[in-house]
Amino acid sequence: MQRVKWARVKVDSLVAGEIENGLMVLIGFSARDTDLPGQRPWKTIIAKLPRLRVFSDDLGNLNLSLKDVQGRILLIPQFTLYADCRKGRRPGFSGSAPYDVARDLFERFAADLAREGPGVALGVFGAEMEVELNNFGPVTIMLDSDDFFC
Repeated sequence: MQRVKWARVKVDSLVAGEIENGLMVLIGFSARDTDLPGQRPWKTIIAKLPRLRVFSDDLGNLNLSLKDVQGRILLIPQFTLYADCRKGRRPGFSGSAPYDVARDLFERFAADLAREGPGVALGVFGAEMEVELNNFGPVTIMLDSDDFFC
């Protein structure tokens, strides 16, 4: 995720999703994420995104959350997050969830996140997208569901 002053995603030169002041979140699902919805890591990340204190207060300290600044999230599906570059020069994507599974996970994640409260704009699953953003800070943080299993 990246803290942004603004972000937008275009498909075929048309704006598909756009936000001001918020978080641009690239989300990918691995082949082993099929049972993730409803589990602790899923719930934790959905609860954490709008509450992470990554926005500056009046003193310049990262003490405010997305909810505090009334920001929004631009959620963009990105299977290439699971690229395997260990061999050769061409990345492999066998670690990514299959297309239909990943699409369903993305749609469910977006719906669950929207119920959590922040406004959510979306990229287009399976489309070639142009992503534009003003990364503010810069602040870029990685959340991985593997970090929240107990």
